[in-house]
Amino acid sequence: MTDFGLKVRMAIVGSILFAFYMLVGAFGLAMFGFGAWPLVALGLLVLPAIQYKIGTWSATRRAEPMPEDGQYQDIHRMTESLSQDMGIDKPKLMVMEMGVPNAFATGRKGKGYVVVSTELIRLLQRDELEGVIAHELAHIKNRDVITMVLGQSIGMMVGWVAYMVYMMGDDRNIGSIFVGMIISNLAQMLVMVFVLAISRYREFVADDDARQYIGSGDPLARALEKISKGSQGRESQLDDSVSALCIFNADRSLLQKLFATHPPTEKRIEKLRR
Repeated sequence: MTDFGLKVRMAIVGSILFAFYMLVGAFGLAMFGFGAWPLVALGLLVLPAIQYKIGTWSATRRAEPMPEDGQYQDIHRMTESLSQDMGIDKPKLMVMEMGVPNAFATGRKGKGYVVVSTELIRLLQRDELEGVIAHELAHIKNRDVITMVLGQSIGMMVGWVAYMVYMMGDDRNIGSIFVGMIISNLAQMLVMVFVLAISRYREFVADDDARQYIGSGDPLARALEKISKGSQGRESQLDDSVSALCIFNADRSLLQKLFATHPPTEKRIEKLRR
C-alpha cells in the first residue's frame, strides 16, 4: 500500500476498533473478576474463530472446485504465477453460478479460496480476469477476511456488553428486554460503521496491490467497469454476507453508503488509472 493518507485512516480506525475490543475484555473482567481472565481471554478468541469457520463454509458451500483443464487451465496458471509473486500458497480455485459477474476470496494464507462466477469468466478478457484474480489474492495476502471477521465479532461483543450494562440497572421489567435489545443493536451498528470503513479502505489497498503485481491498473479498471455494467438489471444469487466479500457490491441509498462494504466503483477506477 503506497497511499500514506489511506494508511493513516486505517491506523486510526483500527485503533478505535482495538479500543472497543479492550473495552469488552475489561467489562468481562469487571463482571467475572480478574481471576477469570483465562475464561475472558478464551471468549475473546473463540467467538471470532467460530465466526470465521462458519463464514468460510457458508461462502463456499454452493461453489464447485474449478477443473484444472479445458477453459479453466489458464486461470490456474495465472493464479499460480501471481501467488508465487505475492509469496503465498496458491488458493483453492472454485467456480459458482452467482447470477452476476463477480468473484470473492475467503480463508487465510495457506488455506485460501478464490471463487469466480461463470458469468465473470464469460464477460472478461484475459488481462481483466488476471486483474480480478490479483485483487482477490491481495485480500488473502493481507489477511483481510480475518480482519473483517474480527471486526464483526467486536461489534457483536460490544452489543452484548451494552445490553448487559443496561439490564444490570434497577427496576427492570419485561419491557426493558426490548429496550435493551434496541440499545444493543445501536451499539453494534456504531462499531460496524468503523468496521465497514476498514472494509472500504482495504478494497483500495487490494486494488493497489493488484495494480503493482500485474504492472498496470487499467485491466482491473476495465474489469470493474464491465462488472458494474454487467450487474445492472440482474439479480445476485448471493446473500449479503457473501456479497460483502465480492470484488463488486453495489450500494445505492445514503444509509447503504454509510454501511457500504466497498467504496464507490467510480472512485476505485479513478485511483487505478491515476
